[in-house]
Amino acid sequence: MSTTGYADRERGAYEPGRGRAWFWKPGQLLLVALLLCLLAACGGNTTGGTVTPTVASSPSLSLPTPTASVAATGGGSDWTTYHRDNSRSGYIAGVPDPARLVSLWTTHLDGAVYAEPLVVHGRVIVATEGDSLYALNARNGSVLWHTRVGTPVPLATLPCGNIDPLGITGTPVYDPATNLVFAVAEVSGPRHILVGVDADSGVLKFSRSVDPPGADPRVHQQRAALALANGRIYIAYGGLYGDCGDYRGRVVAVPTTNPQAAMLAFAVPTPREGGIWAPAGPAVDASGNIYVSVGNGAVTSGDWDHSDSVLRLSPTLQLEDGFAPTQWASDNAADLDLSSLGPVLLPNGLLFIAGKSGIAYLLRANALGGVGGQLQEQKLCDAYGGAARVDSVIYLPCSLGVLQVSIGSGPRLIRGWQAPANINGSPIVAGNTVYVVDRTGALYALNRQTGAVRARLSIEPTSRFATPTLVGRTLLIGTMNGVVAVGIA
Repeated sequence: MSTTGYADRERGAYEPGRGRAWFWKPGQLLLVALLLCLLAACGGNTTGGTVTPTVASSPSLSLPTPTASVAATGGGSDWTTYHRDNSRSGYIAGVPDPARLVSLWTTHLDGAVYAEPLVVHGRVIVATEGDSLYALNARNGSVLWHTRVGTPVPLATLPCGNIDPLGITGTPVYDPATNLVFAVAEVSGPRHILVGVDADSGVLKFSRSVDPPGADPRVHQQRAALALANGRIYIAYGGLYGDCGDYRGRVVAVPTTNPQAAMLAFAVPTPREGGIWAPAGPAVDASGNIYVSVGNGAVTSGDWDHSDSVLRLSPTLQLEDGFAPTQWASDNAADLDLSSLGPVLLPNGLLFIAGKSGIAYLLRANALGGVGGQLQEQKLCDAYGGAARVDSVIYLPCSLGVLQVSIGSGPRLIRGWQAPANINGSPIVAGNTVYVVDRTGALYALNRQTGAVRARLSIEPTSRFATPTLVGRTLLIGTMNGVVAVGIA
């Protein structure tokens, strides 16, 4: 699972005691006033008050029963899951292109924000490494409620890693059927708990352990975004930075209407490693099938151990199909696996994946093909994080700059424009503009067709895998201190 080369900024990110602050840049008040009228949150529900921080417990739970299986797809101005929908497209049509980007507000919270912010009922929902969930007013960044669900784990108590302390890392998901925000927190013990917090009030409705059966919580990390589909929350696990200890990639599933019920569980059939850690998390197709990318396993010869792969799981987490490169064994030995990018679901039943080796693969989602079963492979780039997609065009978070890749007839991969090397975060697309954070702490707006820079704005430092969220004409980005909001002008 190792994320070698991308750990420098992550260590020592937690700064306790930082207060909330927001600011206007000089000369921007009139422009900001105009922007505020355009925010989708202007008509949103901003009621609620600060919730006294609460340590997680297991109260009785009474939830409404949904009439059908719910999948997180977003609606209106809401952004309820990583990259907005279960295919992880990260795309919204019809947003005007920017003439410039404008700082709106900055809010400092109780820890670094690795998870992508969500937007629910006009509120910005944020998870921190301080083991807290917050709701912020989208117009000014003020705290509407704050719920602390546990005590985060200091890095010094873990055998390896690069986040200090370790709290909520994977992007939460919102369930409209129960009105709960689901998140997984690593808490002192250590152990991993799934919490459900009411989106409107911040009240903690339940918590439960979600450590996979037989897993050592000390060496498993929950970095992948949660997924909501088939009436269940899907939670994927990898290892800590450094690949220490006896960990295996796993996925567990918990029903949304009875979260205390027995978990479903899947473990990658490798003796060790095979982490499922890409920040984009599992992708889900229209039939409810689950797709995950898997890291290097312990096996480097003999039979394929389903590591260095893309796997398709049934809604009940049965292994249905998989793909691995023909050189999977040498990829394993060299830590050049496919786990660094989430699977990209495409039209016409296709799937795209790339990883640390720099080779990209085009697959059939319903027939992944086993070892060497790709439709096409092409040397493109090593990719880390979550891609964005518009129809059959992919915007890939390459370590040497975001790369445009199109799917042509055949089908075949067609390389397009590439951004400069520093513009290498996980992008989203709004209208005809790609928005992406670079490693130095700047937000870029790029022309979707040409890659030309439309606008740039310096923001606070972020984690390597930070990705924007969009509500109305406001972009929200998690930072090492909290959240920043940027207006599209």
